[in-house]
Amino acid sequence: MLKMEKVTKSFGKVQALDGVDLHVQPGEIYGFIGPNGAGKTTAIRVLMGFIRPDSGHCTIFGRNVWKEAVQIHQRVAYVPGDVNLWPNLTGGEVIDLFLRLQSQKDVKARDYWMERFDLDPTKKCRTYSKGNRQKVALVAAFAQEADLYILDEPTSGLDPLMEKVFQEGLRERKKEGKSVLLSSHILSEVEKLCDRVSIIRRGKIIETGSMKELRHLTHMDVHVRTLQPLPDQFGSAYITDLREEEGEIRLRIDSAQIGRLMEEITPYGIESLQCMPPTLETLFMRHYQEEG
Repeated sequence: MLKMEKVTKSFGKVQALDGVDLHVQPGEIYGFIGPNGAGKTTAIRVLMGFIRPDSGHCTIFGRNVWKEAVQIHQRVAYVPGDVNLWPNLTGGEVIDLFLRLQSQKDVKARDYWMERFDLDPTKKCRTYSKGNRQKVALVAAFAQEADLYILDEPTSGLDPLMEKVFQEGLRERKKEGKSVLLSSHILSEVEKLCDRVSIIRRGKIIETGSMKELRHLTHMDVHVRTLQPLPDQFGSAYITDLREEEGEIRLRIDSAQIGRLMEEITPYGIESLQCMPPTLETLFMRHYQEEG
């Protein structure tokens, strides 16, 4: 559905993209995460044909994103992170304009999504808050019959209720077999929605995989209470960050060692046990903390 292979892009001395690879499959929600300035928006602008890469190859639907952008855009719904609208048009007029540009006139879908996002389409765009400008772009995107949704920080400025509507909308599109590239720095959102995730740092992809695959690359946190105290040298060979807090033992362990841990603590009597797989935030921060 979407491919980026060995893509590079520089702005003067700044290397914005450095050999980026992305592959989005049909019916997949693909998370693209990193802090501001990591290269997410540059990568999306290359995919949309707004800027030309220095090297590498990009295709959407098997078409070259730079040479065949017009044909690609007919089947793509795009939401930028910072939405700028015509100040003297109403929100409804802007949505209708976007839909006409896509040769689509589904009034029912437009009205349905305006209601779900609680958008007043009669107000001039100059009166809209950032969140309402974002709603206009989201309504226009969801009202389209697109095959691929490219979303760059789409929930920026939305309140939690509207974020939930957005998440429900993406899940509905996934059930319809649509594909989504979701760029975000809201890790909880990506974790809830995405089938696979790529983490970008300083223009390079440093980790890619499903949440299940990525979790195997790090440790699991375990909180345990035992009826008898554990010995001082307990688990020193394979347990990291062993400490006692609030009357319980807290430790970090490789997920492959959980069976060994259970065997060793059982003789001391298990009163309570919590095993918590790492969140996406844990994975994300591990990579970024390597640089201090």
